[in-house]
Amino acid sequence: MQLVKRFVLVAGAIALFVAGCSQGGTPKPRGFFRIDLPEKEYVFLDTTMPYGFEYPVYGRIETDVSRSAEPHWINLYFPQFKARVHISYKEVDDNLYDLLEDNIRFAYNHVVKADAIEEMLFFDEEKNVYGMLFEIKGDAASPVQFLVTDSARHFLRGSLYFQVRPNRDSLNPVIDFITDDVIHLMETIKWND
Repeated sequence: MQLVKRFVLVAGAIALFVAGCSQGGTPKPRGFFRIDLPEKEYVFLDTTMPYGFEYPVYGRIETDVSRSAEPHWINLYFPQFKARVHISYKEVDDNLYDLLEDNIRFAYNHVVKADAIEEMLFFDEEKNVYGMLFEIKGDAASPVQFLVTDSARHFLRGSLYFQVRPNRDSLNPVIDFITDDVIHLMETIKWND
């Protein structure tokens, strides 16, 4: 009787093992939530600040109220994406080289987390606007940074940050979308002298 119970137990275990292994495992597909992107439409930031530019209607301009904020610092907030472009302004006073060097170094501080950093130069001699766009590939905290100057009086820089943990794979569509807005900002900037 004892032998029969053991035999049934062992046979049952073998049957479960064989039946359980007959199908191949199906991995769970990895995916991200769908992100609906709004239509591109822009409005001009018309202020008493030393600069103006076009920004998207789905973004909000906020005054930078952080403790380190200086005059004419603003944020371009995208509530739908939980993203902000921090925009800071400095007056050029025989310190253009230092401003450029500091801001290029600031962009390259992300090299630790970056897979690559792509630079794009921007020139509009008619409007006296010169700049650089930095696209930081990988899981860096700030995937897009830019600087724009007239090389004599005005210097403007910006950095894109998300209020979520950086995950380039899931944020890529939004990063590309906002990068187009940043490029549009650079192309439409006007200095108010």
